[in-house]
Amino acid sequence: MSDIIQRLRTRLRLLLGKNARTAWVSHPVSLQHEPGMGHPESPDRIRAIEAELQSQNIWPKLQKTEAAEVTDKQLALVHPRSYLRFLESVQPQQGKIYRIDDDTVISHGSFAAARFASGAVTKAVDMVMKKKAYNAFCAVRPPGHHAHTAKAGGFCLVNNAAVGVMHAVARYRLQRIAVIDFDVHHGDGTAEIFQNDPRILFFNSFETDLFPFPENSLAAPNAVFLPFPTGIGSTTFREAVREKWLPRLAAFKPELVLLSAGFDAHRNDETGRLNLHEADYAWLTHKIIQTASTAAGRIVSVLEGGYTLDSLAKSAAAHIHVLAGLGKPRCATEYEGRLKTEGQGGRYS
Repeated sequence: MSDIIQRLRTRLRLLLGKNARTAWVSHPVSLQHEPGMGHPESPDRIRAIEAELQSQNIWPKLQKTEAAEVTDKQLALVHPRSYLRFLESVQPQQGKIYRIDDDTVISHGSFAAARFASGAVTKAVDMVMKKKAYNAFCAVRPPGHHAHTAKAGGFCLVNNAAVGVMHAVARYRLQRIAVIDFDVHHGDGTAEIFQNDPRILFFNSFETDLFPFPENSLAAPNAVFLPFPTGIGSTTFREAVREKWLPRLAAFKPELVLLSAGFDAHRNDETGRLNLHEADYAWLTHKIIQTASTAAGRIVSVLEGGYTLDSLAKSAAAHIHVLAGLGKPRCATEYEGRLKTEGQGGRYS
């Protein structure tokens, strides 16, 4: 019944000419980050997501918004100016690349793309806080959750989600922000930036035997880590979320939720070795919305990982389908039927 009501509300808003509940925030400059032939962090990632949203008829139901460039003042809330000057100084000429490390590359347009990526997140925060959108998905690159206060790494230059969080704190004086990172890789940059900050509760699931190779003994008073061994699947993931994340999220009573939305824990992704399905991302999104009721729907989702285009596109579409209030996607209905048939549980509700 709730799914039907959500769909009716969405259609009514469209008929009345009001903004769609979910904003798609991006900028063409994101495609100008070109780390080189064969690099998994390809411009095709965003194109693939958009194509899947169109294929599933989700695209017309989103409010398309162009990102603004982040300001120096907003960036400085997270990253020192000396680090930002370093990123500017190593920008190569057109057609060249500069390697910060084996994985992290800067092309001629990379720093501009990073500035608009963070700008997308700050704009999305403004939109949900000012009720111009119910929630938002930021289709941005390069990703950000491995970027530390003053160090790039893991494809990441600027910590986009962290910039959005600190903008929300500075502009709207929020005191309880939940940051939920479900990328297959540990969000070490975000963990470092918000370590011991009582205003932030950081939720992070990740594969342990994978870059950046976090220790199993990770602990922080304002963090809830879900370290998973290689090979776990939907049932183990969902049970851990129910037991470890949802009670803490409800008790924290967040005013805003930022998602570091990585889709590389999918079973078909080339970079991870977990066995999630696109239906798991729909389930998780539903649970976050349901549990973080004190945020009144104010959720900003920021694209992180996901490097096999087909699984990335399907997973992101399932996630956005739920964000947009379109009910349970078909992939979730079909997959959960299989889980029950196989006796593995994994209910959506």
